[in-house]
Parts: sequence; C-alpha cells; structure tokens
Amino acid sequence: MDFNDTPEEAKYRAEVRAWLDKNAIRKSDAKDAEQSKTLEDLLKRSKAWQAKKAENGYACITWPKEWGGGGGTTINNVIYGQEESNYAVTGSVFAIGLGMCIPTVMYWGSDEHKERFVKPAVRGDEIWCQLFSEPAGGSDVAGLRTRAEKDGDEWVINGQKVWTSGAHYCDYGIVLVRTDPNVPKHKGLTMFWVDMKSAGVEVRPIKQMSGDANFNEVFFTNVRVHDNQRLGNTGDGWKVALTTLMNERLAVGGSQGNADVAELIKLARDTEIDGKPAISNGAVRERIADWYVQAQGLKFTRLRTLTALSKGETPGPESSISKIIAAKKMQDLGSFGMDLQDMGGIIRDRNMSPEEGAYTEQWMGAAGYRIAGGTDEILRNIVAERVLGMPSDIRVDKDLPFNQAPKGK
Repeated sequence: MDFNDTPEEAKYRAEVRAWLDKNAIRKSDAKDAEQSKTLEDLLKRSKAWQAKKAENGYACITWPKEWGGGGGTTINNVIYGQEESNYAVTGSVFAIGLGMCIPTVMYWGSDEHKERFVKPAVRGDEIWCQLFSEPAGGSDVAGLRTRAEKDGDEWVINGQKVWTSGAHYCDYGIVLVRTDPNVPKHKGLTMFWVDMKSAGVEVRPIKQMSGDANFNEVFFTNVRVHDNQRLGNTGDGWKVALTTLMNERLAVGGSQGNADVAELIKLARDTEIDGKPAISNGAVRERIADWYVQAQGLKFTRLRTLTALSKGETPGPESSISKIIAAKKMQDLGSFGMDLQDMGGIIRDRNMSPEEGAYTEQWMGAAGYRIAGGTDEILRNIVAERVLGMPSDIRVDKDLPFNQAPKGK
C-alpha cells in the first residue's frame, strides 16, 4: 500500500487545490458564509457550481471530453473528490444522475440518447432520479410490480415507486418496469428513461422525521413512453439495472456524516460528566477508541483502493465492506454525540442546538444511508456469497414465472 501521491498526482492535486481556493470557500472559513435557505436556492447554487466545474474540466473527470467530461483518470477523479470535500460547495442534487443514471444511459443508450442527455447532465442543466424501489418489493428489486404494456410504438406504464430521492425536482429518470409476467422475475424486466413532467406522473414527497422531504412516492398512471426510450433490449432490464446498481454502490458507499471521531473528541473535551471533562470518563474513551479503529480501517481500505487505481488496477472485493461499516458508524456516533449533549441533543432548531444540531441531524439521516445503495442485510449477503464464498440463500421463487410466484398479502 502506497500512502503518497506520485509526482504526477501531486502536481494534479496542487492544481486542483489552487483552482478550488480561487473559486470556492474552505469549510473552515465558511461558518458565516451565506447558506441555501430554500430548495430553489439550493438548485440554483448547485447548477451554477456544476456549470463552473464542467467549464474547467472538473465535472465527470473520467468521462470523455466529447461528452463534456474531463478526459482524466480515475485517480484524478479521486484526488479532486478528496480536495473538494474540504470546501463548502453544493452539488449533491447531481449525485444520482451523474453517479448512476447517466452512466447507465452511456452504456445502454443509443447514440441519440447520449447526444441528447450526457452533456446537459454534466453541465448541470438537467437533473435525474432513479426509479427502482417499490412498496411491495422491499430490498428485492426484481420483485417489482410496476408494469409496462406495449401499445404500437409506445409502452403504457402503471404502478408505484417509493423512496425516490429528489424526484420532486428532477427533470428525467430511469425506471425499471415489468414487461413480461410470464417468465421468472429477473427475466421479465425492461428499463426506460422517462420525462418526469410527462402526463400521468405524480410525485408525492415523504416527510421524514428529520423535517426534510427528499424521498418521494412516484405514481405512474397510464404514462406513455415511446419504444425509443428503452435502454437495452426488451426483457434485459435486469442486466441494465446491474449497471446502475454497481454505480450506486460507488456513489453512496463513501457517504459520511457531519461529525466524525475528531469532532466527537472535541465534544467530549468540552462536555462535563460529574464535574469532569467527558473525555476523562473510561466508558466515553472506550467508545471513541472503537470508532477511531473503525475510522482507520475505513481509511486504509480506501487507501488500498486508491493504490490499485493509481497503478491502473481494478480494486479488490475488500471495498464491499466499507458501506456496511460506515453507515452504522455514522448512526451510532450521532446517537452518542446526542447523549453527550444531554437535553441539548434533542433540540431540532439548528440556531439553538449545540454544534448546530450536527449530531441530531446525523443520527436521523444515517438510517437512510443504511438502506440507500443496498441495505445492510443485502450487502452482508453479497460479502458472504461473493467474497467469502458461502452458500447462497434459498430462493424458492427464482425459477418460477413471476405471476405464479408466492406473494405476501
């Protein structure tokens, strides 16, 4: 494992840092900077920052320049992400589109699709969402029931999706539907791109316990899509979906909370238990030590990945465990920080809450990270079966036609 940049990587890092210093504000200096107060303002700021990155070759760094990308290497992309994380910039509204949807369009779409959608997405002109999860499917994506029926050159979609992040402000989405119920569930699926402003598409935000409403229910009622909106062949939707899901693991796997071990140590020094700094309490120190060990494990696992990328190699399966550890650590650390803040930890008003409610927000938001991009249970199965070589779960419906498979009432 190599912890240092090569000379070429160090030069690129310096260039990135210089550009960011000129065009953005460091987080350490951003406490009093103007923040987005409304969704409209967030979208405006995000689009402006995305456009500026695209203009300077820092948006979608690994994508070909002819599609609006930077034409750089994977390690260039990693270095930029590391450096940008130190600055108070917006842009999370593009994570799903650029991290999952557009890569799927680029791989499975026609030349017409790529010409129409890739560059506008890179520039931040259009925002995309992913329409997979359903109320009756749970973590079983292939168990979806939203159907599409052929009508001439068009397909008519009816059904419901749920937990669709950002659907209320997105322009387009990729939707996985069932086009043939007479074959096993993985074989009767097809993927389409859909205009979220189409007649029959209804988006209903879901109010979360954090007060936010970024997840949505999406209803399709006789929504018509042309056959040329299909991605891949009819019935190959699962293959197309795997492209999206693999990119999703990369897009959400490294999600981090607002507070980590360093912030928790500071809180423990500034907080008292029985008249003494909390940091002197053995139980507090033990918990912090556990999370420090986890943080170092995640750090060095990422460094192993970076070392492989730097050498032009494909990272190994060890990176599969990162999301399992990171999401739970994020939630547990947030809960412990709230406990240390005593009654201050339950205050929802960021202007009144200690640390501007960082631990409260982290604790409530972390539950979503344990679901998004694969639940803890699904990821443990993947690690067990594909990394450790353990026997697969018994799947009684695997070879049955979908319309004959047992369904819960």
